[in-house]
Amino acid sequence: VQLQASGGGLVQPGGSLRLSCAASGSVVTINTMDWHRQAPGKQRELVALIMAGGSTTYADSVKGRFTISRDDAKNTVYLQMNNLKPEDTAVYYCSADIYSVSTGWRNYWGQGTQVTVSS
Repeated sequence: VQLQASGGGLVQPGGSLRLSCAASGSVVTINTMDWHRQAPGKQRELVALIMAGGSTTYADSVKGRFTISRDDAKNTVYLQMNNLKPEDTAVYYCSADIYSVSTGWRNYWGQGTQVTVSS
């Protein structure tokens, strides 16, 4: 099982980006899917998570600007980021709790995608 994140890039303040993270391999089912980020010199922090039933949680710093969603048919989680600010600049990582026949339940991480907000 692998997680592949994409969609990062350079955007001006106030702009938008949409991150995607797709799970591939022998995925049977996925429980919680989430996005984290790590800015230079700072600890990795949880940005948003979405549970299998669709319940969501957001960090206070992104509430009202970011939206997490998932497409279970595609084993994919998304992060729509609007009204981006320079302080959102970080490497964004996706994570998911995945059940596969070969390994049972495990937590997997994607490789990270860079988001830079700058004028």
